[in-house]
Amino acid sequence: MGLLRIMMPPKLQLLAVLAFAVAMLFLENQIQKLEESRSKLERAIARHEVREIEQRHTMDGPRPDAALDEEEDMVIIYNRVPKTASTSFTNIAYDLCAKNKYHVLHINTTKNNPVMSLQDQVRFVKNITSWKEMKPGFYHGHVSYLDFAKFGVKKKPIYINVIRDPIERLVSYYYFLRFGDDYRPGLRRRKQGDKKTFDECVAEGGSDCAPEKLWLQIPFFCGHSSECWNVGSRWAMDQAKYNLINEYFLVGVTEELEDFIMLLEAALPRFFRGATELYRTVGKKSHLRKTTEKKLPTKQTIAKLQQSDIWKMENEFYEFALEQFQFIRAHAVREKDGDLYILSQNFFYEKIYPKSN
Repeated sequence: MGLLRIMMPPKLQLLAVLAFAVAMLFLENQIQKLEESRSKLERAIARHEVREIEQRHTMDGPRPDAALDEEEDMVIIYNRVPKTASTSFTNIAYDLCAKNKYHVLHINTTKNNPVMSLQDQVRFVKNITSWKEMKPGFYHGHVSYLDFAKFGVKKKPIYINVIRDPIERLVSYYYFLRFGDDYRPGLRRRKQGDKKTFDECVAEGGSDCAPEKLWLQIPFFCGHSSECWNVGSRWAMDQAKYNLINEYFLVGVTEELEDFIMLLEAALPRFFRGATELYRTVGKKSHLRKTTEKKLPTKQTIAKLQQSDIWKMENEFYEFALEQFQFIRAHAVREKDGDLYILSQNFFYEKIYPKSN
């Protein structure tokens, strides 16, 4: 190549460079078009699957207008935070849905935008609450918390979630954007070709590893208010904590995913019956999605990020969630020979009056 440059006149060299640049732009444009076509095809397939299910329910006979059985009327929303083992957990739900007889639906938002427009919020709430053919239903997607009560809904869905150590989550996401993972290894990623390590990015003050990028788990739990997405907002963190305690049925942590699954199976067997055994025997190997080429950050890199007020807030929220999860677990299980076992029912009724004849 170097010899060709020497032999070629400068004008031809310039033309060759321009031709190469045009070819690369053309290829990038074609790749973009292919990805758009794939997204359209996925949406078309999803619409077709929905129509098939609705037709099947119609053929089986319409459901009566009477209220559904409480368990059959149940809806779970898993508004999954990116890079928290969410795919691994969701695959458990997919594996169990046929056996346990419920529906799983992915909430696919344009460009994975976690904030819905007001009109989409109304549509989503209406779908969730009135779509009887999809009940019981397990909905999952990268969407921030949405308060159903503000739309006048009588019965709200059950929210669950999983969060992760904020720096570990950011490191995983950083390398995911560059190298992808073993779940879809052939898919082209947004930052593909960038070989810079996370340590190098932090040392150079890069935007992809800036402390602002840590601000994600708090707004996901805070919701759709503008202040939730104001990086470093103390109000947002307080609201996220409030929602975690008052609006979420259970929030686990990536580092203790098996215990999270065990608690869900004990409390919500309609959906998660068999989940713990499935995860122990199959899930740990086949479901865990591993980011490719991930390099652990150095202590110096971690220390630099931990100086940020944003990290301090995200970490405070993570520690708050972890403490709450461990509190719930401590009152639901017992340990024997290093293994955890779910406690049996620990209350009963007595002194029931008036006495029946």
